[in-house]
Amino acid sequence: KDANAALLSNFEVYQLLTDLKQQRKESGKTKQSSGQQNLEKIMYETLKYISKTPCRYQSPETVREFLVAMKDHKLTK
Repeated sequence: KDANAALLSNFEVYQLLTDLKQQRKESGKTKQSSGQQNLEKIMYETLKYISKTPCRYQSPETVREFLVAMKDHKLTK
């Protein structure tokens, strides 16, 4: 499947953003371009919003179980 055309769950977005935040914290602070600052702001706002949703408490197993359970319903995008 085309990785660029895949849909992400809120859990996957939350996990990705928290991992990126941790990596940036570990790498130390460096001077950033305005484009990087804009990206930081978008990441911050998205993480702030998505942290208030139930995805914060999900796990990869629960997402997998849900997808398996919904497979029989043949839903489309």
